[in-house]
Amino acid sequence: MTDTSEARSADGGAAAAPPSPVRRLMRYIPLVAPVLLWAVPCWVLLYTGQHWPLPVTVAGTCLFALGLVTMPVAMMRGHGKRQQDRAAIVGDSMLGSIWVLFTWSVLLGTVLRLVLALAGAGDGQDRARIVTWSVLGAAAALLGWGYAEARRVPRVRRVDVRLPRLGRGLDGTRVVLITDTHYGPLDRARWSERVCAEVNALEADVVCHTGDIADGTADRRRAQAAPLGTVRAAHARVYVTGNHEYYSEAQGWVDLMDELGWQPLRNRHVLVERGGDTLVVAGVDDVTAESSGLAGHRAHLAGALDGADPELPVLLLAHQPKFIDRAAEGGVDLQLSGHTHGGQIWPFHYLVRLDQPAVAGLSRHGDRTQLYTSRGTGFWGPPFRVFAPSEITLLVLRAPDGAAGTAAS
Repeated sequence: MTDTSEARSADGGAAAAPPSPVRRLMRYIPLVAPVLLWAVPCWVLLYTGQHWPLPVTVAGTCLFALGLVTMPVAMMRGHGKRQQDRAAIVGDSMLGSIWVLFTWSVLLGTVLRLVLALAGAGDGQDRARIVTWSVLGAAAALLGWGYAEARRVPRVRRVDVRLPRLGRGLDGTRVVLITDTHYGPLDRARWSERVCAEVNALEADVVCHTGDIADGTADRRRAQAAPLGTVRAAHARVYVTGNHEYYSEAQGWVDLMDELGWQPLRNRHVLVERGGDTLVVAGVDDVTAESSGLAGHRAHLAGALDGADPELPVLLLAHQPKFIDRAAEGGVDLQLSGHTHGGQIWPFHYLVRLDQPAVAGLSRHGDRTQLYTSRGTGFWGPPFRVFAPSEITLLVLRAPDGAAGTAAS
C-alpha cells in the first residue's frame, strides 16, 4: 500500500485519504491468525476447568507452543523460495490439523459444555474433561476421514445444464470438468492415472481443465501431470491457467499441456461442431495473470471471443468464479470454474464466500449466464477434505426442447 505521505492527487493536491480501520486490521491477520489457531484450542482443552495434573498441563502447553513456532517455519520453507517438499508436507498437515482442532474446540467445546451444564452432568471438572476428550476424539475422527476423502479418486458429479441458445444438434453434449488437481509435495502420480481413467470412462465430447494443475514448476511435477496426456475426448481437450500457475512459471505449464495434447485457451476459442450445430468453447487466463508480470498473460474476454459468431452459444473456461461478472456482460452462456475447492475443510467455505460469488454448484447470473463452480479434483496444502468432497464433473448440455434442469449424483 502506498504511503499516505507520498500519495498525491493528479494535480498535486492533498494526500490521499488514510486507509480505513478495516484495511489496517487486515495487515495484522497473518500475524494474529496463527496465534489464535494454536492458543484457542490450548485454552479450551487445558485451562477451562480441567485441573489436569501439572505435568499434563505443562506438556500440553509446550506442545501447542511448539506447533505455533514450527508450522509457519515449515510453511515458509515448503512454499517459499526453498520449495522443500518435506517441509511443505509437515506445514500443510499441521495447518489442516490445527484448523480442525480450532473449529471443534470452539463449536463442540461451547455447545457440549452448555448441554452438560443444563443436564447437570457431573461437576465442573468432569464436564471440562468430557469436553476435552470429545473435542480430541471428534478432531481425530474428522482428520482421518478427511485424509481418506482427499486422497481418493473423486466421485463423478453429473449436472444437466439447459442452455436456451444451444442448437438441437448439440443436445446431450458431454463436457467433463476437472480442475485444481494441485499436484504437489505428496506424490500422486498413481492417483493422477486413476483420475484420468475415470475421465475416459465418461466418453466426453469435451474435457476441460480450469487451472491450478500443480504447486511447483512443470519440470518438477511432470511425472504427476503426465497421465493427463492419456485423457480422451471426441472433440476437444482444453485448458486455462489458474492462479497457482503464476506462482511457478506459468508458461512452462502452458507448454507442457500443449505437449500433452491439450489446447491452452489463452484468451482464444475453439469451435465444437456436433449434429450440424456449433458451440464456442473459449478460455481466459486467470485474473491474477496480469499482476504476475509475465508478458502477454492477462484475462481478456474480448480477445477470447474475437471472431466468434455472436449468435452462437458460448462455453467459457475461467479459473475463478469471480470472472462471472465480466462473462455475464459479454453474453457468455455458461462459465466453468474451480478455485474454491468448496472450502476444502469446513467451515472455511464461509471465508471463501467473502471473495467469490459462488463456492460450489450451478448458479445463475443475469438473464442468460450460468456458472458452474467445481469443488476441485484434488486438494491444496492440507491433505484433508472435510464436508467438501472432491469431484469430477460431467456436465450434459441440453437444448431448450431437450431434458432440462439439474441433477447430481
